[in-house]
Amino acid sequence: MASEPIPFPAPASADESGIRALPANLEAEAAFLGAALIDNRVIEEHAGNLRPQHFFEPLHQRIYERILQLLDRNATVTPVTLKPYFEADEALKELGGITYLARLTADGQGLLAPRELAAQIYDLALLRELVSVGRNLVTGAMDTSNDVAPMQQVEEAEAALYAVADGASSGREAQTFAVATRISLGMIEQALLSGGHVSGTTTGLTSVNEKIGGLHESDLLILAGRPGMGKTALATNIAFNAADRMRRDLVDGIAADKSVGAAVAFFSLEMSADQLATRILAEQSGISSEMLRMGKISRDDFQQLSFASQRLAELPLYIDDTPALSIAALRARARRLKRRHDIGLIVVDYLQLLQGSGRAQDNRVNEISEISRGLKTLAKELNVPVLALSQLSRAVEQREDKRPMLSDLRESGSIEQDADIVLFVFREDYYVGSREPKRPVEGDDAKTHDAHAQWAADMERVYGLAELIVAKQRHGSTGKVRLRFEPRITKFSDLAEGDRASNGYD
Repeated sequence: MASEPIPFPAPASADESGIRALPANLEAEAAFLGAALIDNRVIEEHAGNLRPQHFFEPLHQRIYERILQLLDRNATVTPVTLKPYFEADEALKELGGITYLARLTADGQGLLAPRELAAQIYDLALLRELVSVGRNLVTGAMDTSNDVAPMQQVEEAEAALYAVADGASSGREAQTFAVATRISLGMIEQALLSGGHVSGTTTGLTSVNEKIGGLHESDLLILAGRPGMGKTALATNIAFNAADRMRRDLVDGIAADKSVGAAVAFFSLEMSADQLATRILAEQSGISSEMLRMGKISRDDFQQLSFASQRLAELPLYIDDTPALSIAALRARARRLKRRHDIGLIVVDYLQLLQGSGRAQDNRVNEISEISRGLKTLAKELNVPVLALSQLSRAVEQREDKRPMLSDLRESGSIEQDADIVLFVFREDYYVGSREPKRPVEGDDAKTHDAHAQWAADMERVYGLAELIVAKQRHGSTGKVRLRFEPRITKFSDLAEGDRASNGYD
């Protein structure tokens, strides 16, 4: 005997004026819900990215949301266990009340192809989002008011299309605290599994990870320093370390979402892609980057270099060296890299070389403010950390103590305001080296010899040491981390255990 057909709600998408209805399949939604109520494992095995908001019918949204909540409590979900939550639901009463829940499981046809049903529900939700984006795009393009900004509309349209492609547009409404708590617990679990150091993407430097907990999703990190301090070198080291950790984890069979590494997008507005590659090759092969550029290497060095390049061939590091990028163009390129390669870290070298929209170019402070806000928005939109390098003002050079402060951030206080973490690179040996007194020669007085001997002692004390100053951190304390720097191969590394004990981080 055939089961009684399910009385579906009148499709709200149908327009009496003849306008085409929004794409939806209420039968597929009901069949999937029925399959999930018969066998709760359907949700875990076949739901994928399916969320309550992907269902077209509001009643189905509420039913699916309640199923997820009960499963999260390890409860068994059936029409009977759902009954108390829907007895007062007016929409359900119109369809026959609680018996509607039982009818969902009447024939069990959804169990024949639950994965296909879930995929169809999800795809139709994306199509509805696409319809919404298209309507908004047409409405905006038809706007011919005086303040119309076509390029801004193009950027907004691309952002909306990216959200649809990422399946995120439907989910950008307010989250319940329960959802936020689950995400937070996941981050804490990742930090626990990593040994208690990293809750985000690794920097590859244990002492830095211990201080800031890695690079956190949706954070804007500013890495600043005066010229010659090595900020590009440190950013390159971090980018390589994160990408290499991801490569090694994938080789070891660790899922990408469980790795503390990440695919990296490196926007280099100052150096070319081949220059960055040379730096990384120098670091990994242990051969001076200067010698590499000049070709002053032996055959053994070249063989070592070839081995290093083969090892790095699969590195998930993507370099964009397009000069004079605008913040809008950078965001558009980052979205494409996220969609194509699922990047988990963005590095920008450096912030002051980016251009604004053009509306604020008469005021450099306003333009930098627009750029820093744009980078923070990008971090939240793609849910990845953004590490942006920044110059410092010359005020540092006028002080006795050359260590940077937040007030030294160049051209705009909004950089400090928008950043979640502000880091300064400081190398005392750079300044001590520039103060070398006259080298003594035979016949010079004792004072000249003593001055140079004192300088040599100071240089020996600080040579190869660097400080990473954590001047601002929303997630933890400020302070500084001492690192080793090898200028020959432009590589930052952790201090040896003995050195860390006496020169550890504050």
